[in-house]
Amino acid sequence: MSHAIITRQLTKYYGEKCVVNQLNLSIPQGSIYGFLGRNGAGKSTTIKMLMGLVHPDVGTAELLGEDSFSICPQTRAKIAYLAEGHPIYKWMSVGDAVDFTRKFYPVWNGELIDQILDHFQLPRKSKIRKLSNGQRAQVSLALAVAPEPELLILDDPTLGLDTVVRRDFLESLIQIIQRKGRTILFSSHVLGDIERVADRIGIMVDGVLRVDCPTEHFKESLRKIVIEFHEAPPDFPICQGLVGSWKVGNRLEVNIVGYSEEHRRLAESLDPLSIDVVTLNLEDAFIEYTRGSRRALPCFSGDVSHVESNDLQGVA
Repeated sequence: MSHAIITRQLTKYYGEKCVVNQLNLSIPQGSIYGFLGRNGAGKSTTIKMLMGLVHPDVGTAELLGEDSFSICPQTRAKIAYLAEGHPIYKWMSVGDAVDFTRKFYPVWNGELIDQILDHFQLPRKSKIRKLSNGQRAQVSLALAVAPEPELLILDDPTLGLDTVVRRDFLESLIQIIQRKGRTILFSSHVLGDIERVADRIGIMVDGVLRVDCPTEHFKESLRKIVIEFHEAPPDFPICQGLVGSWKVGNRLEVNIVGYSEEHRRLAESLDPLSIDVVTLNLEDAFIEYTRGSRRALPCFSGDVSHVESNDLQGVA
């Protein structure tokens, strides 16, 4: 299987803080990869290193088989990047932005960009500075896909858009994705968007890639266990797969990777009133996996669930 993106031990420090820690990432060609993490997790820094905008302190990154810092112009033309905030020269009109951008690419699908601008009802004479955030995002999308890129890297492309505009943007993105099997790295804080389009996800936690697996696998593997007691609940025993536990009144909420009969027996050993196993959507699973007190997180990797033998002592 060929890969559109490969990183090896990719590491970046800002001062003494390690913001990306030994990142090993392989994204197959033709996949839609959701890149997730809380603010400060290292997502944007990783994307900037992929695009050659920030130099790593250690490690390498390859896009379409070439080192990200020495990509030839022919390969660079096959990569589209939508930066957060959609920076476009505001003194230009939409038509000016189209004419300006097309000069940098040997391949340009004028029919496609016309279709996108028409779909979003964006006249070429409209000034960029007078467009809304959503309209600028739509222009950026049109400019990004007109060169028929093989790889799209999207850094929070729907940030700041209202619900209707975001949904329309996403629907258009899905239609474009379906053309020619493009590879897409899609970073977003809107988990519902990721859940709709991504077949695989990666989750960064404190600069470390903790999850790298199919989207459905992550949702199916993580369970929230709600345990009710007569009085204040006891601590849940330290065990393999434990992400974290929280006490809420007489209720103990436990998040577990790879919930099994062994976990059920541990819960029953606490003599509870009831045990409820809750399935989660992607947003809830992400929140439960990344929130709260924990010193070591079970990791997801590949297509089969496994838990690394991290030091689980001290997980609360």
